[in-house]
Amino acid sequence: MAVPAARSVVFVTGNLKKLEEVVQILGDRFPYKLVSKKIDLPEYQGEPDEISVQKCKEAAQRVDGPVIVEDTCLCFKALGGLPGPYIKWFLDKLEPEGLFKLLAGFEDKSAWALCTFAFSPGKDEPVQLFRGKTEGHIVEPRGPRDFGWDPCFQPDGYDKTYAELPKEVKNSISHRYRALAAMSDYFSQTNDASPRSEKLAQED
Repeated sequence: MAVPAARSVVFVTGNLKKLEEVVQILGDRFPYKLVSKKIDLPEYQGEPDEISVQKCKEAAQRVDGPVIVEDTCLCFKALGGLPGPYIKWFLDKLEPEGLFKLLAGFEDKSAWALCTFAFSPGKDEPVQLFRGKTEGHIVEPRGPRDFGWDPCFQPDGYDKTYAELPKEVKNSISHRYRALAAMSDYFSQTNDASPRSEKLAQED
């Protein structure tokens, strides 16, 4: 008798490293198969939750099926939470060195990394948010440059940056890990239901 194939959910990303990290963190606990798909979504503005919900709704419209989107913020306390959801553009223009220099005039170098995964069962369906947050501070960049702003973010309780930490250590404390753990726990509790579970309700 054939084993039924795992139900699939589209993870909206064109970043294979990100897909690899997400699959590694989720492990066998996640009851669905992640299928990556690159979709150019509009760059929404607003608070992190608003942006995540809008991105997920748009992705669900285009895919016409269950989707997961991720939004990542890097927030500096001294700057009132900025760059926040706009970190992608700050990093593109300033690189990790420039992010560090942004805080040159401030004594407070503390920051937090925030990851939000948004899931929708399909077109015109509600969106569920799963958040993860890791506290740390901004330091002069150290370590490999293959993962965004990792070289300048040092999580609290560690003397190494995200970039310097072994992958398995980073993947056990990161903002992405915390958000994925929340999402995995949710689906583990509801995996007797379909991806179109009526238990999913939009979080405001």
